Amino acid sequence: MTESPYLRLAQRTALAVPALLLAGAYVSQYVFGLYPCEMCWWQRWPHFAAVALALLSFFTPPKRLWVALAAGGILTSGLIGLFHAGVEYGWWEGITSCAAIPQTDDGQSALDAIMNSPLVRCDEPAWTLFGISLAGFNFLISAAASLFIFNQLRKDHRA
Repeated sequence: MTESPYLRLAQRTALAVPALLLAGAYVSQYVFGLYPCEMCWWQRWPHFAAVALALLSFFTPPKRLWVALAAGGILTSGLIGLFHAGVEYGWWEGITSCAAIPQTDDGQSALDAIMNSPLVRCDEPAWTLFGISLAGFNFLISAAASLFIFNQLRKDHRA
């Protein structure tokens, strides 16, 4: 049985979107110095899971299940992004223990890493474009992508 073009498009989207969003997050962190806060990290974990599930869908049946789970991971990250954006815009209060996760360099003590770690607040956007923060863009892109993937799976089911 051949795969429908809807399933193939859903698979590729489920792999590409979280991979590109993660790549953008790491570029913003390591190239532009926009260190992630704790809620930024929360948004990355479902994308990692979505990439793994999407890759699994290329090799292991049932493909539609893995793609749907990947879309669910993408949507989860987007919803966390919505919560984070709401904290940034002051719509609601966020968590109280929000700061960057320190990383030790070779030969550096954990205390030095903590003391030299930049303080990154979850309630202040590190960067915005047209008034939309990175968390807001994650929500918009992830929500749209997951809805698109679910729609492609629905079309595949009908085909």
